[in-house]
Amino acid sequence: MSTQSEKAASFNKNFKARTNRQHAFSFAACVHCGTCNDSCHYYVATGEPEMTPAAKMDKIRQVYRAQNDWLGKIVPGWVGAKEIQTDEELEELKDVVFGSCTGCRRCTVNCPFGVDTAILVGLARSCLVDEGIAPEGILHVMKDQWEIGNQMGITDEEYIDTLDWLEEELQEEFEDPDYKIPMDKEGADFVYVVNPREIKYDPRSLQAAFKIFYVAGLNWTMGSSGWDNTNFGLFSGKADLGGHMGNLAYDHAKKLGVKEMVISECGHGLRSTKWEAPNWGKANPLPFEIISILELMVELINTGKIILDPSRNPFPVTYHDPCNLSRSCGMTEEPRFCLKRACLDFREMTPNRADSYCCTGGGGAMSMSEYAGRRLEVGTVKAEQIRETGAAICATACHNCVDGLSDLIKKYELKYQYPDGKLKPVTVPNVCELVAEAIVIPKEVPKTAKQIAEEIKGKKILVVDDEPDFVTFLQTLLEDNDFEVITATSGAEALEKARSEKPDLITLDVTMPGKSGVQVYRDIRSNAETAHIPVFIVTGVVEFRQLMYQKTVQAPEGFLRKPIDHDVFLMTVNRILEKSLKK
Repeated sequence: MSTQSEKAASFNKNFKARTNRQHAFSFAACVHCGTCNDSCHYYVATGEPEMTPAAKMDKIRQVYRAQNDWLGKIVPGWVGAKEIQTDEELEELKDVVFGSCTGCRRCTVNCPFGVDTAILVGLARSCLVDEGIAPEGILHVMKDQWEIGNQMGITDEEYIDTLDWLEEELQEEFEDPDYKIPMDKEGADFVYVVNPREIKYDPRSLQAAFKIFYVAGLNWTMGSSGWDNTNFGLFSGKADLGGHMGNLAYDHAKKLGVKEMVISECGHGLRSTKWEAPNWGKANPLPFEIISILELMVELINTGKIILDPSRNPFPVTYHDPCNLSRSCGMTEEPRFCLKRACLDFREMTPNRADSYCCTGGGGAMSMSEYAGRRLEVGTVKAEQIRETGAAICATACHNCVDGLSDLIKKYELKYQYPDGKLKPVTVPNVCELVAEAIVIPKEVPKTAKQIAEEIKGKKILVVDDEPDFVTFLQTLLEDNDFEVITATSGAEALEKARSEKPDLITLDVTMPGKSGVQVYRDIRSNAETAHIPVFIVTGVVEFRQLMYQKTVQAPEGFLRKPIDHDVFLMTVNRILEKSLKK
């Protein structure tokens, strides 16, 4: 009988202690039906049976069966039950859970039983890490996050120097020598937390975000600590590190007294900061909301705080869905909403959204140099997706994906031929970079809502809603702010008044008896007499947003979900009318 090595014995002990009900379900539920096979880019690219999700998880499942399955204890060979015995077996398991799985969860969304491969991988990773058995890059980054507070070991001096340089660049771009990047501003509406890659290697996305905040006139701040939204607690499976990184950000946000924490474009950054770290760090409930910059940009576009000119991004653009955003956070429409307004030619990859293939850089793979060759080999699946779109630009909303996709574009020579005949590699910007490129910068700092209201005083607004109390509310609010108001409580009446009264703006509900708001909206857009009238959707029906994702219908000039905020509603009205004056 073989004797377990010291590390193997420790691994087995920790594995048993950390196995919970979620793990037990996913270990037990798999029936090896093979449905998940074509979900994994490792298997699709190589065709190797050992690369199927079920086969890879069996390397972990054998330990679970040896410890928890009664048959595994009596007849282990029959059910494939076996604890780890040697250091060599630990190294083999390391190759499986670090080198052959990015934890993208594509197999999980295609599994009829919901087997969550990613949490099983995380369990095994956490036990291996405790024995010092992990890629050097993972261990190094974990050390930096524990000791320095960010994954790239950026010092306070480097951080401030980068922001100072960006400040100078933006002063020149805005022609505003007084522009300052706010730092530790107490009482700001939100604190912006970022990926350290943006500070150390590629500040273009930071510059783009700051440009958006400036033009929109937002009240925000950067933090001097807790600014790293990445979290290698997720990649290593170590909840203690995950809680540590989350609490660094939460504690500083609490100190500043902000209303929101806005996460820059990072798939695992949003997932870990918003959904995982509050539990890891026992930080719930938090006194502020956590949102993605994608959600913020949708709001700014909808409310007219930023105006976009898509002609500034004329070349074809496709979008790669980061795994953690699409599958673990459900965020698929927000980036598309932004790109369709910032670019002239948006093209979908196939498959997309929650069914999109991993960029190959997930699960911390970009920090695992020993697996770079395999990562690029299995990247043929994603490379072919990009090639088939014929796009010049492959936008994404994650810095890991930027690096992963850039590597694939270089290896597989993905290029686009521009009108001048030049053949250049496909570029990989973040969504906010394309939004910032399309943004219309005013020649001066945006005017306040009060100043704008003075210029558009007396404009005629048609309020359409079937709820009399809400009509009275909007009418009173608008009249108190010096607008002329006419009302309609049905679709037919709205169309008649739109033609006869020729209002400067229409606020439109969606759910109404008879002719619905959707029908009214289409009729307004298709009639030459009314097509030019800006329409501001004010409704509780979120499905109307789908109209804004179709090229067949011009997007409404504004969208606000009930219940409404008085100030946001008035600001949106003012911005829409201000824009219409310039036409």
